[in-house]
Amino acid sequence: MKELVEVIAKSLVDNPDQVVVTETEKGDELLVELRVASSDMGKVIGRQGRIAKAIRSVVKAASSKSDKKVVVEIL
Repeated sequence: MKELVEVIAKSLVDNPDQVVVTETEKGDELLVELRVASSDMGKVIGRQGRIAKAIRSVVKAASSKSDKKVVVEIL
């Protein structure tokens, strides 16, 4: 999941070198944290959070084969 979020985020932002994705596993939950430059935050979140919601939907669809719940946080 880390690679998927990283590819999506890097394609959206102006500073792809500042995209940092970390993955933490807690029991049956997988936490994916996305950090981008402050100037790119709006591009990743989108108007009314639409792009952030779309990223979460894609990750949820990709993780449907596994038994883990995947949570994407944008920091």
